[in-house]
Amino acid sequence: MRFTLTVIIPAAGSGTRMESDVPKPFIKLHQKTILEHTVNAFKQVKQVSRIVIAVSGDSLQHVTSMFTEQTEPEILCIEGGSERQHSVYNALHYAGDADLVAVHDAVRPFVTGADILACCEAALNTGAALLAVKAADTVKIVGKTGLVVSTADRDTVWLAQTPQIFKRPVLEKAFQQAGSSGKMFTDDASLVEDAGFPVRVVPGDPRNFKLTYPRDMERAKYMMERPWQN
Repeated sequence: MRFTLTVIIPAAGSGTRMESDVPKPFIKLHQKTILEHTVNAFKQVKQVSRIVIAVSGDSLQHVTSMFTEQTEPEILCIEGGSERQHSVYNALHYAGDADLVAVHDAVRPFVTGADILACCEAALNTGAALLAVKAADTVKIVGKTGLVVSTADRDTVWLAQTPQIFKRPVLEKAFQQAGSSGKMFTDDASLVEDAGFPVRVVPGDPRNFKLTYPRDMERAKYMMERPWQN
């Protein structure tokens, strides 16, 4: 496949703190931060021409110093926004003339090059694609009172992952529409869906999980120590 890919990694929000004062992307995992492991996953994909990391203003100098010696692919550290959507929008201005733009969680370090390329191929064909895994458990829709409203058809339920990859003009147009409407979205695929573009689901891998809670660090350490078992 011949294309260029810019990767956007929004890392401005701290989210759950893993029982630590250190924001999740900067927690050390086997001598490197989670963010560095995530960046390294994309460095293995030769089509990646630029990685743009959006961070909070008070972390900008620190994150920049992590990658000062990195020359290929180019790594840019920019100031993000108060919400993920704002951070991605700010970073999109630095996407250059890349054919595709991938948005990936800063704390999802176990994505594979094969899955990244599979998602890229789907995005080239459809305009937008994301990795996801089918729900393994029965999914209950629950109301505010805590009572079950309905049971979803498990065959149609997929759990979204990242990267979510788009043709650059598709993502730019979707952000333009979102800016006009004032809507906020929790992920970029939802933003693109709302703009009327089709989004292809690419089967992902459960090991491409997002480090969210303290127990996730134990799983991540296990995977780092025993890669042959994963």
